[in-house]
Amino acid sequence: MISISGKNWEETTVNKRILEKVKIDNNFSEFLAKIVVVRNFDKDEIHSIENKLTLSNPFFNNKDFIKAENLLKKTIEKKEKILILGDYDVDGCVSTSLFVNFLKELDYPFEFFIPDRIKNGYGASLDLIKSLSKKKPHLLIMVDCGSNSNDSVEFLRSKNIKTLIIDHHEIYNPYPKADVIINFKKESNNQYSDYFCAASLSYFFLDYYLKKNKLKNSFNKNLCYVLLALIADVMPLRKINRKLAINILENFDFKRNFLFKEIFEAKKINRTLELEDLSFLIAPIINSAGRLGNANDIVTLLTSNNLITKKKILNRLLILNEKRKKIEINSLNEINFSKLKKDNKNILILFNKIINEGIIGIIASRLKDYFNKPCVVMTKSGSYYKASARSTNEFNIGKFIKSSIDKKIIENGGGHNLAAGFSIKKNKIDEFDKYINSIYQKDINQNISYYFSKISLNAVNEQFYTNLKKIGPFGSKNINPIFLIENLRIMKIKVIKDKYLSFFVKSKSGKMMKAISFNILESDIAKILINSKNEMHLIVQIKENLWNNKKSLQLIVLDLIMLPNSS
Repeated sequence: MISISGKNWEETTVNKRILEKVKIDNNFSEFLAKIVVVRNFDKDEIHSIENKLTLSNPFFNNKDFIKAENLLKKTIEKKEKILILGDYDVDGCVSTSLFVNFLKELDYPFEFFIPDRIKNGYGASLDLIKSLSKKKPHLLIMVDCGSNSNDSVEFLRSKNIKTLIIDHHEIYNPYPKADVIINFKKESNNQYSDYFCAASLSYFFLDYYLKKNKLKNSFNKNLCYVLLALIADVMPLRKINRKLAINILENFDFKRNFLFKEIFEAKKINRTLELEDLSFLIAPIINSAGRLGNANDIVTLLTSNNLITKKKILNRLLILNEKRKKIEINSLNEINFSKLKKDNKNILILFNKIINEGIIGIIASRLKDYFNKPCVVMTKSGSYYKASARSTNEFNIGKFIKSSIDKKIIENGGGHNLAAGFSIKKNKIDEFDKYINSIYQKDINQNISYYFSKISLNAVNEQFYTNLKKIGPFGSKNINPIFLIENLRIMKIKVIKDKYLSFFVKSKSGKMMKAISFNILESDIAKILINSKNEMHLIVQIKENLWNNKKSLQLIVLDLIMLPNSS
C-alpha cells in the first residue's frame, strides 16, 4: 500500500513453523512470539521478557580494558597529572563527568576540557592538543573522540604524554599510536561494535577498575547518566543496553537526582520519568550548552556538589534551550521542502551560509525524519562550510566520511553509523554531493516500509498494551511496534503549540480513541488529517499517556493511506 508520504507499506511476515515453535517453547502469545522471531532475539533477550534481569560488567577479560586499567593505575600510583578531553555533546560530557566523579571519589587531582564547537571544532584536533599540552599532563584521556587523531597522538608521544582513547566512532587503519584504545570498531566482527557509546564504555571501564582494585564506591549512581548518553546517541536498545535501561528505569529514583528533579519541576511535569523524556526533554537541554553556550558547564553540573552553582548552570541551560527552539523553528521555516522533495536524491544535501552552526545537526535530523532519507546540512564557518549529517539505519554515514577525506573532497571529520560531522570548502560541495549519492547503494527493500501487523481499534486495550510493554523499553533497533488500523475517521482535531496535531479517531463500530501526530504541519499527512472527512487507514504506534495522574492509551499516527475515491 502506497501512503500519503510515498512509502510502500507491507506487513512483516515470518516463517509459521518457527513462529509456532517459539510460541510453544516459551508459552508466548502470538504477538510476543512474532516479535522474538522478527527481531531475532537471542536466548538472554527471550528470557528477559518474563524474568528479572541482572546487569553485570561483560568486559573483565577484555584485553584493552586490562591494558587501560594498568595504564591508569600506574599513573595514579606515580601521582602523575591527568587531563580528560571530551566532546561537547551529551555522550562526550557524560563520559568526561564519569572520569571526574571517579577521580573525585579517589580524591585524585585532575583537569578536564570540553572544546568549543565554534572555536575548537570537534575532537582532538592538532591545534587543540598543542594548546592543551601546555598544561603538561602525563596522561591525556580522550573520550568520545580521538579515534582518528593520528597527528595529535603522535605530537603527544613526542612530548612523552601518554594517551588513553575511549571512543565509539568509526576508526581506520593505521590507528593512532595511543597507549590504549578502547573502541570496539577496531574489530570488524566484534559483537559490541555498534552497541556502546563512549559513556557506556567509560562506565564499564571505570567499574572494572574499581572492582579489580577492590575499591569501595557508589559509582553505580552514575548509571542514570550513562542511560541518558545511550539514548541521546541513539544506541540500540537491545541486549546489554536493554538490560541497562530496564535496570535504571526500575531501580533508580530520578526524583532524588538534581538534574532530573529540577528539570521536571521547571517544566511542571508531575509524573514518573519515561525513557522518551531522556530523548526529547533532557538531552536537548544538555546539548544546548554545546550548541549555543559552554559545554564545560555540563560537566560541572553533573559533578559539582554546590547546589547554587548547579542551579545557575541549569537555569542558563533552560534559557539556551528555549533560544535553540526559536532558532530551529526559524531555520526550518526558511527551508523549501517542496524543492527538496522534487530533487528526489538518495541523500539530501542542504547548504545555507546563515544557518546557526550549533543547530545544523538538529536541522539534519528533522529533515531525515521528514523525508526518511540521510541528510547533510552545511553552513558557512570562517573560510569553510561546517556540515552535520544524520542517517537512516540502512546507510552508515560515518564510514563514508573517511573515504571522502581520503579522496580530498572534505577537509576533516568523523562519525558513526547514524551521525557525522565534517568541514568542507565551498567549491567541493557539488563534488561531495555527487560522490556521496553515487556510493549510496539502495537496499532491495529500501522503498518498502514494514508494519508489524494489522489490528482493529477494538483490540487496543490495557491487556494488549501490557503484552506490548514486555518487549520494551523501546528505542533504536527495538522500536515500538508499528500497526495498521483500517477504516478510521478523524474527529475533533486541534493544532497544539503550532507544532503537532491532537485528535480522536473513530472506528466503524463506534469506538473512539485519542491520537496525536508529530508530523510537521507542512506535511501532506498533517494537511489530510486536518481537512479530510473520509475514512482512511492509519499507520500507528500505541503509547500510554499520563495526564492528571490518569493513564490512557493513545495512538501515535506515523502515516496514512487514503481509500479509493477519497480525497
